[in-house]
Amino acid sequence: MGLYGMMRTGVSGMAAQSNRLSTVADNIANSSTNGYKRAKAEFSSLVLPSSGGSYNSGGVTTSIRYEISKSGPLQYTTSGTDLAIEGNGFFVVQGTNGQPFLTRAGSFVPNADGELVNAAGYKLMGYSYANGVPAVTANGYAGLETVTIAQSELVATPSRNGSLTANLPAGSDVVAAADLPSANAATAQYTHKTSLVAYDNLGGKQLLDVYMTKTGADTWEVTVYDRADAAPDTSFPYANPPLATTTLTFDPTNGKLAGGSPTDISLTVPGGDTLTIDMSDMTQLDTDFSVTGKVDGSAPYAIDSVEISEDGTVFAQYADGSRRALYRIPLATVQSPDQLKVITGNVFSESADSGGVQLGFSGSGGLGKVTPGAVERSNVDIATELTDMIEAQRNYTANSKSFQTGSELMELLVNLKR
Repeated sequence: MGLYGMMRTGVSGMAAQSNRLSTVADNIANSSTNGYKRAKAEFSSLVLPSSGGSYNSGGVTTSIRYEISKSGPLQYTTSGTDLAIEGNGFFVVQGTNGQPFLTRAGSFVPNADGELVNAAGYKLMGYSYANGVPAVTANGYAGLETVTIAQSELVATPSRNGSLTANLPAGSDVVAAADLPSANAATAQYTHKTSLVAYDNLGGKQLLDVYMTKTGADTWEVTVYDRADAAPDTSFPYANPPLATTTLTFDPTNGKLAGGSPTDISLTVPGGDTLTIDMSDMTQLDTDFSVTGKVDGSAPYAIDSVEISEDGTVFAQYADGSRRALYRIPLATVQSPDQLKVITGNVFSESADSGGVQLGFSGSGGLGKVTPGAVERSNVDIATELTDMIEAQRNYTANSKSFQTGSELMELLVNLKR
C-alpha cells in the first residue's frame, strides 16, 4: 500500500479526532442541560494484514458512547414538581406519538391539560390510585398513565371515619326506657347531647345529633339522628328512626369502657357513605360533662398544589388542607444503561444491547430514591472537555502532517520521471 496507505491512515486519524471534537462540542453545548449524559469518542485500531517486507498501515475506527450510568449533581429548586433520582433508575415519559421513553431530565411542569411535562415536552407516566393502591408491572409499561393534575377539578370527600370522646358524669340520673331518645317519642329525655358535622358523597354538610343517655348503673345509650329529620323547635319526635344506636357499659372500678362494651358506632350518612365513629376513649367519671369529636371528609375543594413524596406518590393538596394520593411514579432500569439508544430531548429507549426495561418503585430492588424539589444537572465537566479539545486538536494536526508528508512524497515519486 505504501504512500497511499500512509495518506489513508492520516485521513482515518483526522476523521477520528474530528468525531472526538464533535462530542466535545456537543458536551459543552449541553453542559447546562438537565439530565444530559456526556458523549465520548472511543477509538479502536484497524489493522491490515502485511506480507513480506512490506507494511500496510491500517487506521482507527470510532465508536460513540454515552455515560448514561454516571449521575450528574443534584440542584435543589423551589418547584414541587421538579424531580431527580438519587441512585439508579429512570423516569418513564411518553412522547407525542404515545411511545414510552426513559429519562433523567425531571424538570416537570403542568401543561394546558394539566399533564406534567419536562422541557422537551415529554409527559411523565405513573400508576393511578383510581382503582386502589397501584402495583408495578415489572417487565413492561402496561398500566401506566400520564400524570395529570387538573387544578380546576373540584373534589369532595365523603365522611367515613370519626371519633367521639366524652366524659359522662357518673352521678347522672337514669332515664326511663319509654323516654329514651331511641324510642323517638315526643316525651323523650336525654342526659347530654352534642352534634357532629359529616359530609355526604357530594360534599354537602350533614348535621348529626348525638344523644348520650344514662339507662342504668354504668350503662349509657348513644343514639344518632339526622338533624334534618328533627321536629321544628323541639327535635323529638324525629321524622325518621335513629341512624344508629348502641349501649356503652363502663367499668365502675376505673370509669373506662368495660371489656365487653362496644367501642364504636356505625351509621350511614344521609346521601353519603358508612361512617364509623370511634368511642373507645369514652369515660364515666365523677366530674362534669365534656366532649370532643371529629369527623373526616370535606366539602368540594379545588386542588391548591401538588406534593410528591420520596416514594414517588403524587398527592393533590386541597385548599382545606387535606390531600389525596393520585398517582405513584415508578422508576425503570435496564441491565446495561450505557447501551441505551439516545434520542433527542434527553430521552433513551431500549436497544438489543441494553436489555429489557424493568420497573419498580423508589428505593426497591436496587433502584434509587426519588428526590422531589430537585433536578439532575448534566454530568459534563467543562475542564475535562477543554482538555480533550486541546488534545484532539493537537492529534488532528499531527495526523494532518502524516497526510501532508505522504502527499509530498507521492508528488516527488510522480515527478521522478520528469
